[in-house]
Amino acid sequence: MQRVKIRDIRNAEFIEATLQAVHKHGLGAVTMSEIAQQTGATAASINYYFGSKERLMEATMRHLLGLLRAAVVRNLTAADTPLDRLYATLDANFDDQLFTAEKCSVWVQFWAAAPYAPALARLQRLNRARVASHFRHDLRPLVDKDRAATIRQTLQSYMDGVWLNTAQNELAANPQQARRDARAVLDLLLASDQSPRG
Repeated sequence: MQRVKIRDIRNAEFIEATLQAVHKHGLGAVTMSEIAQQTGATAASINYYFGSKERLMEATMRHLLGLLRAAVVRNLTAADTPLDRLYATLDANFDDQLFTAEKCSVWVQFWAAAPYAPALARLQRLNRARVASHFRHDLRPLVDKDRAATIRQTLQSYMDGVWLNTAQNELAANPQQARRDARAVLDLLLASDQSPRG
C-alpha cells in the first residue's frame, strides 16, 4: 500500500481551505492569511508549499478539473452507445462531488479571472477542448457535422449558464435535477434535428 506523504495531505488541506475562502471572500479579495486561517496554519506555510497565491489558485483549479475528469472517466466506463456517452459527459459536469454551490462559485470566479492569468487561461482552454472533443466524438454518429457543432456549442453554453446561475444566485445546488435537465436539453436538441425540413 502506498504511503500518503505529509506534503500531499497539507496540499489537500490548503486546496480545501482555498475553496472555502474564495467562496466566502471572493477570488480578488481573498488573502493568503484568510486561506491559512481555515486550516490553522500561517500564510508563510502556504508559501512554503505553493510559492505564491497564483500557484495555489492554479493547484485548486487543477483539483476541480481532476474531479471533473474522474467523473467523466467513471461515467464513460458504463456507457455503451453514443447517446449514453453524451449523457455520461453531461452527468459528469453536474457530478455530486463537483456541482455544489461552493464549487460553482469558485469555478466561475476562476474562469472570470482566466483572461488575466495565463496559467488559468491555459487550464480553461484545455478543459473546454476536452469537453468539446467528447461531444464532437459522440455526436458524429447521430447528426451531421454542422448540426453537431451547433449542438456541442449549445450544450457547453447551457452548462456554463447553469453553473453561473447557481454561483450568482447562491442557489442550493441540486446535482440530480441538474443532470435530468441537461439530459432533457440534449434530447430536445437531438429531437429538433429529426424535425421535417421545409
